Amino acid sequence: MQTSYNLVIKFVSFAFESKWTVAWNIMKIRDSCPLNSWIKNSDIDTGSCRDHFQIFYTRFFSSTKPTTASSLRRVSPLLSLLFHRCRFTCDFVSFYLRFWFYPLLQKIMNTLCGPNTELSRCVTNLFNPHLGLAKFNACVLGTRLLPLFSNNSIKEAKVWSKKSGISLSVSSSGTKNVVETAEGSMADGLTYKDAGVDIDAGSELVKRIAKMAPGIGGFGGLFPLGDSYLVAGTDGVGTKLKLAFETEIHETIGIDLVAMSVNDIVTSGAKPLFFLDYFATSHLDVDLAEKVIKGIVSGCQQSDCALLGGETAEMPDFYADGEYDLSGFAVGIVKKESVIDGKNITVGDVLLGLPSSGVHSNGFSLVRRVLKQSGLSLKDQLPGSSVTLGEALMAPTCIYVKQVLDIISKGGVKGIAHITGGGFTDNIPRVFPKGLGAIIYKDSWVVPPVFKWIQEAGRIEDSEMRRTFNMGIGMVLVVNKETALKILGEEHGASTTYRIGEVIHGDGVSYR
Repeated sequence: MQTSYNLVIKFVSFAFESKWTVAWNIMKIRDSCPLNSWIKNSDIDTGSCRDHFQIFYTRFFSSTKPTTASSLRRVSPLLSLLFHRCRFTCDFVSFYLRFWFYPLLQKIMNTLCGPNTELSRCVTNLFNPHLGLAKFNACVLGTRLLPLFSNNSIKEAKVWSKKSGISLSVSSSGTKNVVETAEGSMADGLTYKDAGVDIDAGSELVKRIAKMAPGIGGFGGLFPLGDSYLVAGTDGVGTKLKLAFETEIHETIGIDLVAMSVNDIVTSGAKPLFFLDYFATSHLDVDLAEKVIKGIVSGCQQSDCALLGGETAEMPDFYADGEYDLSGFAVGIVKKESVIDGKNITVGDVLLGLPSSGVHSNGFSLVRRVLKQSGLSLKDQLPGSSVTLGEALMAPTCIYVKQVLDIISKGGVKGIAHITGGGFTDNIPRVFPKGLGAIIYKDSWVVPPVFKWIQEAGRIEDSEMRRTFNMGIGMVLVVNKETALKILGEEHGASTTYRIGEVIHGDGVSYR
């Protein structure tokens, strides 16, 4: 079947490379300009266009090797359809390009090989001024659009058309441009900001705090103590609590609370020493509070630290009946010479990913919005899984402390990122020296069904998913190649580690 795909690729590319005599009057490109406004007021030389269709169609088949005959028969109906439809509708090329050819090409890509593959890259020819398919006024698309994305400061832009149902995503890593298509427009899909959480505003606040308290911004705060550092972290579990109230699953929310703090401080190589909690409610329900504290104790046991103390606050009229809030604080210790700070990370280092148990404790404002929009309840079965949505979403956050400290003890670990709010996009760069970025291999690990459901039900863009959720990887370790081979080779089924990417020159995170 791969040969069939290659033939379609060849045919579409052949068509684009043929010298049609088409003069385009393109509207001036503006920010967020819809796709349809790019293809407007076309003047077609019908006879010449038909001639060139005939030429490239004949040359294509005559240049095909006999050994590909069987594959050719499989795709010939599609090729003939493309040829004859275009040949006999040259007088209406503008209409068909907008409302027939582009949607057809989109479906071909999605059906045969999906976005970001060789066939989908043929779409880039639409924007190439050197192929002669179309003579754009001032070569607007080719000379002004693609160079725009070659600038490292512009990582991604999207062009969409609701009428044609096409969504094109153009992303850039250095000078390499990739065009992806998606089935239907995601432009009206949900975002984290739509759900009430502005990641950019949070990042801006951190920058302002850092001006007042230099050193802020890491996963944990370091305090010098003799030949060691105390490493401290604090966090909560966010609106995952809302689902705990609805599902009445309170026994594991304490594990989430511990995990969010101890996973942060272990990124510096610190071993957690102790944990403190804060439990607040309007009216103290002792039985319910006991369930929550049991989870906290379990989390401390998993991370091999002591529950040193905490605070229980009863504040009438402050919370709704039956609801409560949680926060936690962890402190660990690491020798100064053993601190993992990312300073030694270099190009070519390997990114290893440790699998998550699910959504963990970030992004639940968006999850709840998706759940509401989907019309499903937490008691309904998660599509593609044997558990309910409530069970999948309430799965406790993985505590990586023992696994990470064991890997660190073997040497070669240069940086560690806890994938929480901000996902891969914002968290991985936090451990890199200036001038370095990362490539993530998108298909290098198994994405849990819960994320696929969230994306489909919420019609959420890939970029939004990667900046909101962990996508199945809760912790990323940056190691040298030798260490990567050693870690991956020593697995015996007890735990899984994925090779998910590598360090490159540049900045930010790109995906392939």
